[in-house]
Amino acid sequence: MCSLDITDYAALFLNDIAMMDTRSPGEFARGSFPAASSLPLMSDQERAQVGTCYKQQGQQAAIALGHKLVSGEIKQQRVDAWLQFTARQPNGALYCWRGGLRSKTCQQWLREAGCEYPRVAGGYKAMRRFLIETLEKTCAEQKIIILAGHTGSAKTELLQQLPNNIDLEALAQHRGSAFGKRITPQPAQIDFENALAVQLLKCAHQNPHQPIVLEDESHLIGKCFLPPALQIAMAKAPLIVVESELAERTDHSFNKYILHNLYELQQRHGEGRGFELFAAELRASLHNIRRRLGGKRYDELLAVLERAIDAHAAGDCTLHREWVEILLRDYYAPMYEYQLDKKRDRVVFRGARKAVLDWVLAGVEL
Repeated sequence: MCSLDITDYAALFLNDIAMMDTRSPGEFARGSFPAASSLPLMSDQERAQVGTCYKQQGQQAAIALGHKLVSGEIKQQRVDAWLQFTARQPNGALYCWRGGLRSKTCQQWLREAGCEYPRVAGGYKAMRRFLIETLEKTCAEQKIIILAGHTGSAKTELLQQLPNNIDLEALAQHRGSAFGKRITPQPAQIDFENALAVQLLKCAHQNPHQPIVLEDESHLIGKCFLPPALQIAMAKAPLIVVESELAERTDHSFNKYILHNLYELQQRHGEGRGFELFAAELRASLHNIRRRLGGKRYDELLAVLERAIDAHAAGDCTLHREWVEILLRDYYAPMYEYQLDKKRDRVVFRGARKAVLDWVLAGVEL
């Protein structure tokens, strides 16, 4: 093994070491790591040609084709990009799929350009396996507490004030409810799992005797699926319930899902187009839960929503409060109470936000 090979995967993730992912762009898009940047040796098309050659003519022919495809100006452009990365990240590392030919080639070309740069032994595959094992081990061994409460009770904001927390919704780039779509696209499933595993690793390493605090979530956050090991751990974990009045939940949801969402969209797309997208997303979100609402209740709520959109377009945003309150009271609250009723034996504390914060900070042993 080369003296520049890195085998301490935990150190890479605990220290947020910047990494150069030399796999193809398509491989990177399917899943990578939070501190990784895509700087491929080959494009998707080039990799496909080399792969076909390997199957038909063997390894040596494939290697020769790869060197032919990535040569001259193309090679120089890629080496220059790697050198720029190494200059910005002198303590970083590079990797390919299995720590094989591609990362060795990149390392060699950098060496020829005067730069000695380490690569990760075992590559992406070994690091991915390490994170899967870390996630499963942490979920099985580390104490976990779940922060629960009605939709709109500002659990996420409270969660962020608690020690040793992991914000699953932030990792998933989604607010969790049917209206929780964010302006930033959600990550690929593997990216979500890798980022989650890194957070679990950090919590377990930095605070091994302190429970990890998570927000109560279903198995799906938008399109991101919670790993089975985490679902099992969360299903057994004690619950802290934050209590809030309907008026508080309405205010919070109005500010978060109406005012803030519109602001984000208008910042990105301009005032007019942003409002169009905002209104379309509200309609689509309501439509997504029409079956659970039932036909009559959906039609009634849609009519209230349309009146609010029309009034908002004319300058009055306050009418949104009506349908938000109806949805929280008649849809989300009964659903939450039903789910909580099945977990009541796991509730260890309940109270208002300040009481919950004080209780957790007091470090009560579970």
